[in-house]
Amino acid sequence: MILGNLVAEIGKALPLGASLTHEGVNFAIFSRNATAVTLIIFESPNLGSPCVEIPLDKREHKTGNIWHCFIRGLPAGTCYLYRADGPYFPEKGQRFNPHKTLMDPYAKALTDMSDWDYGKSAGYDPDKPGRDLTYSYYDDVASQPRCIVVDDNFDWQGDTPLNYPLRFSVIYETHIKGITANPNSGVEHPGTYRGVIEKIPFFKDLGITSLEFLPVQEFNENEIPRHNPSTGKKLTNYWGYSTVAFFAPKGSYSADRTPGAQVNEFKEMVRELHKAGIEVILDIVFNHTAEGNEQGPTFSFRGLDNSIYYILNENRRYYQNYSGCGNTMNCNHPVVRTFIMDCLRYWVMEMHVDGFRFDLGSILGRDQSGHIMENPPTLEQIAEDPVLNATKIIAEAWDAGGAYQVGWFPGGRWAEWNDKYRDNVRKYWRGDPKETRYLATRIAGSSDLFLRDGRKPFHSINFITSHDGFTLNDLVSYNWKHNEANGENSHDGSDNNLSYNYGIEGVVKDPVINMIRERQLKNFIATLMVSLGTPMLLGGDEFARTQNGNNNAYCQDNELSWYDWSLVENNAGLFRFVKEMIAFRLRHPGFMRPEFYTGRGGDYRAIPDISWFDEKGVMSDWEKIGYFLALRIDGSKAETLADRDDSDFFIMFNASTDLQNFVVSEPLSKKEWIRVVDTGLPSPNEILLPGNEEHLSSQRSYPVKARSIVILISKDN
Repeated sequence: MILGNLVAEIGKALPLGASLTHEGVNFAIFSRNATAVTLIIFESPNLGSPCVEIPLDKREHKTGNIWHCFIRGLPAGTCYLYRADGPYFPEKGQRFNPHKTLMDPYAKALTDMSDWDYGKSAGYDPDKPGRDLTYSYYDDVASQPRCIVVDDNFDWQGDTPLNYPLRFSVIYETHIKGITANPNSGVEHPGTYRGVIEKIPFFKDLGITSLEFLPVQEFNENEIPRHNPSTGKKLTNYWGYSTVAFFAPKGSYSADRTPGAQVNEFKEMVRELHKAGIEVILDIVFNHTAEGNEQGPTFSFRGLDNSIYYILNENRRYYQNYSGCGNTMNCNHPVVRTFIMDCLRYWVMEMHVDGFRFDLGSILGRDQSGHIMENPPTLEQIAEDPVLNATKIIAEAWDAGGAYQVGWFPGGRWAEWNDKYRDNVRKYWRGDPKETRYLATRIAGSSDLFLRDGRKPFHSINFITSHDGFTLNDLVSYNWKHNEANGENSHDGSDNNLSYNYGIEGVVKDPVINMIRERQLKNFIATLMVSLGTPMLLGGDEFARTQNGNNNAYCQDNELSWYDWSLVENNAGLFRFVKEMIAFRLRHPGFMRPEFYTGRGGDYRAIPDISWFDEKGVMSDWEKIGYFLALRIDGSKAETLADRDDSDFFIMFNASTDLQNFVVSEPLSKKEWIRVVDTGLPSPNEILLPGNEEHLSSQRSYPVKARSIVILISKDN
């Protein structure tokens, strides 16, 4: 490329970003309050390579608030940045600084960020008093990661998003890198999109329908200043909840490190997962950015229009911090709302993803002053957008500013992470008193939360564990968090884990304790799979992955977080149980009903769709019920013939420490009960495959061992 020959033609205001054509590239970027914008074109992706700076004439290269130009002859792979000049009055919310190069918010790929010294991007002089009120004259053009012009053409081979209905989904939450980074993962391309492709046979064997990835949009790995106090190694941002570029897949997750190759490699991963029948859901972080608070770097939004992109304090020098990460995106400003919608549509239309999980989703419902809105336009637009109509939208319905909207999340068709399900199920199996009635509510789909505004059981994303907190194995192995490796004196992470170690903290050799722990793991999984709602499994729980009691491993990009694949063989009995429970759920529409239970029978049958019993076989007094619960589900009760189940179910729960003989309700006409699951039995008898179910010697009673769940299904005589 001959930089000296570049000429900026007028170009077009839309679409925003860098748009490749056969003739060249159209550049368009928003800034309402900038007085001047300069486009920088680099000779190569290499830091320190020559560049040419092209000032944009606001008479020719500006339409409204959008600065634009067309440069003929530029190819895919061209690297670029911007500068924006304007007022620098932090106390008035303006932080323009033309000495800081800026990434395009619509950039589809960035060059290598692994050695980015983002401290050089500070818009202020950190060595002077007043810090962020000062002004930096340091030019960071030689050290800043660059945006890359991307060619969107890709051979999708006929692929389109799968978009399974939520109620037929089993979600598996995982980390792109962590799932294959361990040397024992057995893949050729560890820690990459291609590594995920290599693990497709494992996902198919497990039986999940949908992968939910922790953030894959380009993020800042280097923002954590601390070191592991035990090893001395620098800690990094592993989880990725610190977005730098919302349209750009993480470059370090690509096996092909050619600049820009991460886009096609991500697409390859999606295409191959779809071929295997597996959806892709992205955890996306619109609530804040990696620019942080007033002492953070200026590399994009802050330098383009700080007061528009962020919610500022009454003293506009500071940022409202409803995210807990220094700043809060101004999600209901029309400009930011357009940005969010463009981003979501891009990931669906160009990258073919099937859904999104919105981190701290309540922030998307705050107005430009930070107040929670009754009808937030951003949330409503996401729910009603015609492009996203079949796309899964899942909210983490709270934020760090005190908003809590589980069951009340506005916007129509949103699904929600149901933390009440998590907590109630944990408490019940831990043996907390007076939790049984709440367990019943959660098993039945949490109608107390989702029925009142017309949503369905599948809008409840049921989970026991997630990336944020203990793994399932640690939930039954630790009474307290052990986060010393995070370098914060274990002050980070929740203290409300609702866990129990069954006598000894951590790893033990005691066979009795280990037997109880394994049984509890199976109880959690079985409960999750028979509950009305959409189940989500934390990756690795199927083979008892551990983080050694660390319940906040956000900064642990090492063996603590990476999957140890030797556990699949070491815990083969648990793995078998989990995959057979998933298969059991997906075989039976009775657990995937589109509507809540009514407790009533139909016109043609006197049996209610669900009936509740205590251990004595009577309708329970919910005020006095102990640790014992039984329920009968009429599998024929559904809205359509396609939803009707061939089986009825009788399920018994015993969270006590003693064996309890349950009275079993009478089988339905011309049927008998057969056993499928009894977690009180050793593997492989604790779950029986179709055709091998156990015929019961007694149809009227069943001994349920301590801390066990038993599942019976009906069969014609």
